[in-house]
Amino acid sequence: MAEFAKLRHMQSLAQRITATHPELVNADASYGELAWNWGRTGGEGEHRLWFSGGEPVAWGWAELPRRVHRNDGSVRDIENAYLAYQVHPAHAELVDEVIAWYAETAPGVTRTLLPAAADSFALQRWAAHGYEPDAPDAWSQLNSRELDELEEPSLPEGFSFRTAAEVAPEAVVQAHVDAWTPTSYTVASYESLRRAPGYRADLHVLVEAPDGTMACSTIMWLDEVNETVEFEPVGTHPGYRRKGLARAMLLHGMKLATEAGARHATVVCMGEAAPARELYYGVGFRAFSRDAPLIATARPGAGGRR
Repeated sequence: MAEFAKLRHMQSLAQRITATHPELVNADASYGELAWNWGRTGGEGEHRLWFSGGEPVAWGWAELPRRVHRNDGSVRDIENAYLAYQVHPAHAELVDEVIAWYAETAPGVTRTLLPAAADSFALQRWAAHGYEPDAPDAWSQLNSRELDELEEPSLPEGFSFRTAAEVAPEAVVQAHVDAWTPTSYTVASYESLRRAPGYRADLHVLVEAPDGTMACSTIMWLDEVNETVEFEPVGTHPGYRRKGLARAMLLHGMKLATEAGARHATVVCMGEAAPARELYYGVGFRAFSRDAPLIATARPGAGGRR
């Protein structure tokens, strides 16, 4: 397949499920999250798609153990496998094929995943194959709001809104690096991301500080089929936090999104109480759904299916 052909199929399934069963969209399986993760990593990992009548009805994306080099010179060894996946509810029985494929693709290592907490059938099937709840603080929460009655954004004096269409790639990348250090994100990651289906430089928003630093940034992913925009990622330079920049940026972004045709917005945060969740609640988002982290711990000498 061409560079993003698999991703387009995966996004197509995300759009169809969002339209009818949004509570069943798994973590890392939404239209925007898929584009962000695939774009910045080049789709690194193993993939499998299932089709019916020419349409994608299930997919799996397994990230395997690997070594990651980060911008601060550190190295992170990822020892577990992680699965992002989605199964259309009309083909729920395919979850067993996804489970078998994951075991065959990542044998002998600890395997993790983040199914939707509302997907009771899938949770039963994963449990039947030996998967158990992961750490209680590992879950994330999807927040949503309608894009009506938007508050006017207000920045401190000297700060201004920018888009990635107006800013050099190096500065755009630095904004992310400053917010998320240590990270493996690079200019090459960004160049790949810009080619991903759904990326729009005019919906990639930044806040510029008086000294020229890009102090805050977010990317909005517009799903035109469902008239929904997803914020991913959202980050602020640690030296510019608690100044109201992220709040203003989100409000400004929502106005841009409505002009682009969106009527609904979503954003993900960690489920436990945290500053990010309060930020999103403060601009009108409310909890919509959550995931249910699962894990199958590797046994000494284990391999193949379990």
